[in-house]
Amino acid sequence: MYEHAIRQDLNQRALRRLAVLRPLKVVITNYPEGRTEELEAVNNPEDPEAGKRKVPFSRELYIERDDFMEQPPGKFFRLKPGGEVRLKYAYIIQCHEVIKDAAGTVVELRCTADLDSKTGGATAARKVKGTIHWVSAAHAVEAEVRLYDRLFTVPEPDLDGDFHAHLNPASLEVVTAKCEPSLQEAGPELRYQFERLGYFCLDPVSSGSQTSSPLVFIRTITLKDTWAKTAQKP
Repeated sequence: MYEHAIRQDLNQRALRRLAVLRPLKVVITNYPEGRTEELEAVNNPEDPEAGKRKVPFSRELYIERDDFMEQPPGKFFRLKPGGEVRLKYAYIIQCHEVIKDAAGTVVELRCTADLDSKTGGATAARKVKGTIHWVSAAHAVEAEVRLYDRLFTVPEPDLDGDFHAHLNPASLEVVTAKCEPSLQEAGPELRYQFERLGYFCLDPVSSGSQTSSPLVFIRTITLKDTWAKTAQKP
């Protein structure tokens, strides 16, 4: 109930922003090189008075690595070879080529965009099942993001007398994220929803002009209770 209340509160007042925690590069091959568009994005759909902002879009983007699968299971509505998704606030794209490194790791996707599918375009109403977020590679701002989670894996860690056995090894993960440029002006008094990822705040101690890491964000909570399913497992 406590976590539900936090989500409910932050949903009403957190500013929406685009950030990619585990970046995978996407090149839109039919989009002009050197071109940049300013696309309109809402700051908070729950609060019309929060207004809108401009987000840069270009030929090279970053998407979440989890939003692509080369051999996806059924009902995977994100990007796959030959598949289409909508980039939020932008175009529908289709994946045509998967680039891998010597170890076989996917390092780049080459896609084409339906250039009439943006809001106001001739094919804007065309339906695709998946929508994913993105960040323009040329305009991305790097930030350290600290993903805190539960310290223990069970509700009563000392019940058997040894709480050490129930420490959660994934209670903190630190990643270098790619963020939309407006987050460079983030303030510690504000709260943000990184779209599709969770709620975050700027760390007022680690961030700032006097530190080696100019931007550090801390995850307050995920968008959904990821532990609910875990608790149901045998």
